Amino acid sequence: MPGLREQHRIDLAVVNAENAQRSGPQIRTGFGLTTEVAERLLESGIDVITGGNHSWDGEIAEVEKVLAHPKVLRPFNMPDGVPGSGVLQLSVSGSDFTVVNLMSKSAVAEPTPLFFRWLTEPQHVAPVWPAWQSIDRSGAVIVDFHGLSIFEKQSFAHAVDGTAAAVLGTHTHEPTLPLHLLPGGTALVTDVGMTGATGGVIGIDPAHWVAEIRGEDYGALPPYQLASGPMAMGAVLLTINGTRCTAIERVLS
Repeated sequence: MPGLREQHRIDLAVVNAENAQRSGPQIRTGFGLTTEVAERLLESGIDVITGGNHSWDGEIAEVEKVLAHPKVLRPFNMPDGVPGSGVLQLSVSGSDFTVVNLMSKSAVAEPTPLFFRWLTEPQHVAPVWPAWQSIDRSGAVIVDFHGLSIFEKQSFAHAVDGTAAAVLGTHTHEPTLPLHLLPGGTALVTDVGMTGATGGVIGIDPAHWVAEIRGEDYGALPPYQLASGPMAMGAVLLTINGTRCTAIERVLS
């Protein structure tokens, strides 16, 4: 990050880190975030950490500690009682920004997602649009839209064109090639892509996924391991003037 910030003269760095856990009790490698990793990311030069459906993976006490950090976000449109915040306003280099983390229902495949642990009765992710309308926003607005549907991400970006500076899709781990700059000044990419090891399935060694699709007992396999291929970087660089984005480009390492 220090080298990237200097090379691209970055004022604000936002990173989705819901898959940054590596090891520990009741931890699946690649699912969730720990306070140790969050601090390492922030110390490296990252300004805001966002999340998604894995924001609540891990031990309850650790999850609550991570999500209590003022620079760590989880999806905003969650039921009352679920820990964490989904919006952060900050001033960087004399400019105001609002970072918003939203999640589509399409990103939650589990019938009993882990955020249910904080609810007395099951409630699912709230609709994105009413949640967006309720947010107090100022300055240039950057949205991490965590979802599976390309259609939904593109529709949302067009709906907020001119209101948000950027809608950056996350969740699939596969970077999409088209980079859109909408007429009102909103940048759109349907998936920023994964920064991590290649050669597996969404950054993980394929053994579990192969067993599952074959109908085999993948629960008997050793714990998840990271993939073993070369590291890849999924990132985009935004040029924002005022509240509008004037350019979006891929950043490769």
